[in-house]
Amino acid sequence: MGNRRRDRHGRGFRGPLAMPHGYGPTARLRRSRSRDAFFTECVEESAARITKHCPEALRGVELGVEEVPHLPVAWSGNHVPLAAAIEAGNGHPARVVVYRRPLEHRAASMLGLRILVHRTIVEQLSALTGLTQEHIDPEGYGLDTEW
Repeated sequence: MGNRRRDRHGRGFRGPLAMPHGYGPTARLRRSRSRDAFFTECVEESAARITKHCPEALRGVELGVEEVPHLPVAWSGNHVPLAAAIEAGNGHPARVVVYRRPLEHRAASMLGLRILVHRTIVEQLSALTGLTQEHIDPEGYGLDTEW
């Protein structure tokens, strides 16, 4: 009965056995990041990388994240938009908005999501500013790139 109480529902040992002890270092459980936090981190890393290589691409441009696209008109075709580039006007700055769910759905891995987010932001900035993608990110954004 004692073993069953300590390992209820197959979740491993609980209670005093998992508490700190005097026999050495205590293993800390690693908390996984939420998908939302990881996505925000991807956007921030992309912005930092773009700022390093081409700061003028982000000058006067806000980056934003939304779960899904909320567009006033329906998009055409079978593809859901991954991002939107909105020109400045009516007292608001230019904006690049990336949509988390469609990008997560297209990526096969965490690294793939990081690369896809970066590529999407670079493409939208290129469309918004008129700068080439190579000018915004001269090192490219392939799998061999150091993140």
